[in-house]
Order: sequence, then C-alpha cells, then structure tokens
Amino acid sequence: MNLAAQATSLSEHKIIVLLVDDQPIIGEAVRRILSVADDITYHYCQHATEALQKAAELGPTVILQDLVMPEIDGLDLVPQYRTQAETKDTPLIVLSTKEEAVTKAEAFARGANDYLVKIPDGLELIARIRYHSRGYIAMLERQAAYEALQRSEGILRDQLDSAADYVISLLPLPMKSPISIDWSFVPSAALGGDAFDYQWLDDRRLAMCLLDVCGHGVGSALLSVSVLNTLRSRTLPDTNFKDPSSVLMRVNQAFQMDRQNDLFFTMWYGVYDCETRQLTHAGAAHPPALLIAPDVTDNDRLRELNSSGPMIGIDEDSTFPSQTSEVRPGDQLYFFSDGVFEIIKPDGTMWTMEEFLEFMKQPIADGTTKSEELLTYVRELQGRDELNDDFSIVHADFVAN
Repeated sequence: MNLAAQATSLSEHKIIVLLVDDQPIIGEAVRRILSVADDITYHYCQHATEALQKAAELGPTVILQDLVMPEIDGLDLVPQYRTQAETKDTPLIVLSTKEEAVTKAEAFARGANDYLVKIPDGLELIARIRYHSRGYIAMLERQAAYEALQRSEGILRDQLDSAADYVISLLPLPMKSPISIDWSFVPSAALGGDAFDYQWLDDRRLAMCLLDVCGHGVGSALLSVSVLNTLRSRTLPDTNFKDPSSVLMRVNQAFQMDRQNDLFFTMWYGVYDCETRQLTHAGAAHPPALLIAPDVTDNDRLRELNSSGPMIGIDEDSTFPSQTSEVRPGDQLYFFSDGVFEIIKPDGTMWTMEEFLEFMKQPIADGTTKSEELLTYVRELQGRDELNDDFSIVHADFVAN
C-alpha cells in the first residue's frame, strides 16, 4: 500500500494496532484492554517470522513488539521494520517484562519509538497508541498531500508547456525584406500573457503590435491569443487598422476586464509607412518602444516612443493618443514586454530602466543580435536561466531604400 493510499485509508478507518508476541495470553490481554476503544482496530501476530509480512499487509499505525521471542529476538526485529518500506516510519512500542535502562537504550538505538513494561496499564497503553497514531497519520496525510501537489504541478506544467507551444505556433515568421524583422520569445516557468504580431495592411503600410496580459497561466495566454487573432483577422468593427488610436480604442471596448475574468493588459501598436518613413504609434500603459540609430552620437542615438494611454480593459471610454516619429535609414526599432527589463537580482534589487536603456544603446557584438545579448545578460543578472516573466522582444531593422 503506498503512502497516499494509506493516508486515505487511515482517514476513513480506525487506528490500526499490530501486537507481535509469542504468548497468546498476552495477545488476549491486550485485546481486552483495547476492546473498550472504539477507534482502535486490533491485530495479533504470534510468530516473529511472520511479523514483517503481517505489518506490511496491515499498514498499522502502531506496532507493539515483544522483546523476548523464541524464533527471532525482538531487538533484532526492530531494525528490520526500519529497513522495510511499509514500516520504516511506523511508530514502534517495544514491550518488555523488565524496566532496564540498558535494554531501553538499546531498543531506542535500534529504532523504537517508545518502551512499556508489559502488561501496561490500560489507560496508559491506549493513550500512547492514540498519541503515536495521531502523529503517524498526520505524517502520512502530509506526504499524501505533497504527492498530490506534485501530481497537480506536473499536470499544470504539461498544460503550461502545451499553452506555450500553442502561443509560439501563432507568432509570425521572421521577415527579411523590405524590412528585416526578427524576435525572441522565451516563456516564463509560469507562462505569462505575452503575444505579438506584424502584418502588411497594404503594399506600403506594416502594422506591428505587442501585448502583455496581467498574471500568469493558461488564462492569460489564451486571452493574449484571442486578442492576437482578432487583430490578425481584422474583425474589430468600425476600426481603421492604419490608425493606432482607433485600434487600441476598439480593442479596449472589445476586451473589458469584466468580460475577461478580470484580466487586463498593456499593449503597443504601430504602423510604419514605407513611402513616408513615418511610424505612427500608440500605447496602452506599455513600456516605450525604442528607436536606436547605430551611427549617431550618444545623445541622439536612442529615442523612446512613449506609451501614454491607460491599460486596456479598465475603462470602456478610454482613449489612446497617437504619435508619429520619423524613421531614419538604418534605425533599429525594438518593442517588448516588461519581462525583458524588470529583472530582480539575487540581492533583491531591481535592474533599473536607466540601466536597461544604457544597455540597449551599446553597439552589438559581431555574430549576435541585441535580443540574444539581452537575454544572455538578463539571465546573468538574475543568476539563473529560468525567467520570472515572459521574455518578448521584437526587432525591426529599417534599412535605407
């Protein structure tokens, strides 16, 4: 019987006592003592050679073991109980005809939990049986709960892995021309609600977006996928998808938190016009996107495309102002979730936004990308590979026409 089954059985049935003693008269005496206790089930084993098997079959909450037996000495049986999986933790009370300190010490050294001179007083015997049984049953229940938790965590882990695979399967493929776009997405251990997309609205305008749903788990991931599919299919009514303000306003109206299990999210949405080299963008409490020029002075190297709108899902009447930025030849656009920079270091301090921006301004090493460098650095900062939040960053390279 495994621990979980034992815990279930013990919580539904009485305390189980097994007496191992070669004298039937002792067996009958103990039976009579325990017969007044309705919560105790009693079993008797006369032969020491059968004790281990009997104990394994019954799963007692207490074993009463006589020390002087003809086949196997009781003291030799004590450590054998401890090497058997079914009885290694079972409370063991040894019974002896003598009150000897040396014998007591030897019994405890070999693994006994208690010592009584037989035949013990009935009230004392019942009290000790109940005391040891309560502790043992509580231990079994804790272990059973832990095993159940491990099974639940395994099921949840499988669900999160499947959800992460599903989200990844929906993300767009990298783009080579006329704009080069790549991305990095690493789900956290608990799976956040990140998702992103980019698609051509017509032959000159490219729409780009990234959203981050609050919380973690399958629910957050499924909401992000739902929003992504809605934008990709352009099924929002009365929406000008070339106008970021219009898109965010309609998304906010369609995904109010009172209809989404109290989930809300941040979002960045931009539209790039290849002919005018203008990037129109709006945000909903989302981290600013970054435009980085590789060949200019430090002061002008990085521009933050701030996000001034409120979170999506809070207020149905919210508005989301748009801004327009000029994209210079060779500019690098990065838009991302807060999981790429809200990093807790081992000493408990947080990586600051200023430090993150300084990192992003640094030139890229040969043979790598800024996204790869950032992921490596983030893992070094927190001192482990597993991330606390989804790591999502999209990089667009606006080459000269």
